[in-house]
Amino acid sequence: MYIKILLNYLFGYVNIVVEGFFVERFINICISKNILLWKIKRDKSTIIYTRVGIQDFRNVVQIAKQTKCKIKIQNKRGMPFIFNKYKKRKIFAIFLLIIIISVITLSNFIWNIEVTGGENLNKDELMKLINSEGLSIGKRKNSFNTREIINKIRLERKDIAWVGIDIKGTNAIVRVIQADNKPEIINEEEYCNIISDKEASIIKVNAQNGTPMVKEGEVVKKGTVLIAGWLEGKYTGTRYVHAEGSVEAKVWHSYKERIDFKQILEEKTGNEEKKYEILVNNFKINLYKRLPNFEKYDTIVENKKLKLFSNLYLPVELIKKDFIEVKEKEIQYTQEEAKQLGINKCKEKLDKDVNNKENLINEYINIDMQENYVDVEVIYEVKKNIGTKEKIVF
Repeated sequence: MYIKILLNYLFGYVNIVVEGFFVERFINICISKNILLWKIKRDKSTIIYTRVGIQDFRNVVQIAKQTKCKIKIQNKRGMPFIFNKYKKRKIFAIFLLIIIISVITLSNFIWNIEVTGGENLNKDELMKLINSEGLSIGKRKNSFNTREIINKIRLERKDIAWVGIDIKGTNAIVRVIQADNKPEIINEEEYCNIISDKEASIIKVNAQNGTPMVKEGEVVKKGTVLIAGWLEGKYTGTRYVHAEGSVEAKVWHSYKERIDFKQILEEKTGNEEKKYEILVNNFKINLYKRLPNFEKYDTIVENKKLKLFSNLYLPVELIKKDFIEVKEKEIQYTQEEAKQLGINKCKEKLDKDVNNKENLINEYINIDMQENYVDVEVIYEVKKNIGTKEKIVF
């Protein structure tokens, strides 16, 4: 929002007074139409004072008529009104010319790069690769070839199925589609075994084609052959086949958690301070001279790139820092409280791994109580179908 406010300072805004019995409806309609009103102050129940950008003022007048409110301009602020005041002076013409030349010049460079898609990809690593191939902030648009960059990324990254780069204004949008890690597809004419893809305890083996190699109750490791891709007959001897069948087994999911009896936790007090910085093409300007007055605090940083239109970014970035005061609080758990807390945390993690709780066979809890802490381990025993096909290589 503060980016819009800054733009309104540049392009001009007006201080207005709105009076009527339906000022709440007036505000709600402005919000629904994405009209920014800021520094709203109320006087009694029928009068509000606020600010609005000159580009939205006509719409605000129409909304005031619609809600039967009176609107009055108190004063006008911003660069256009300052320029208008001094328009007879040469400095205005020179300054305006400088702005126009600057915007035209800056529009020939890339000032923002967006990477979309590929939710499971490491965006920082991908951005480093994009930069190393020639697409980076501050690069002239005609100094790189997007087709060459796309081809190099696809050669370097086997986990990316498709890449596209769109240049819109000063914004480069890199769209990626992640490649699916599909298991190898083995033709029915090829010989294969069914092997275990995890450690498990066998419940039942149903071999439709092939020879069962494990029995009920047997514990197998990852890679153990469950159904072999061969059959042996008294008169036919050994012949190889494409193994088919299903193997039902008990699989274990476990998670461990250590809980200290004495813990120092941080609590938010509700006090916070906001600080701002301006980043102009890697040159940082601090708009504050001192650190927060808090002894301990958390910092939340939010970066906003300045843009004139939807895709015309400028090499200016506004950095907002929220300093939130926290205070330390000492908590002393009893042995029972610590144990239960550990169990709850373990189960919370395991519930994310085990999607279908109906297949849960058993639940085991191991407790190791020490002087200052307790170690908790929770194990879920789950019924699953296991096994994957592996081609037989002669």
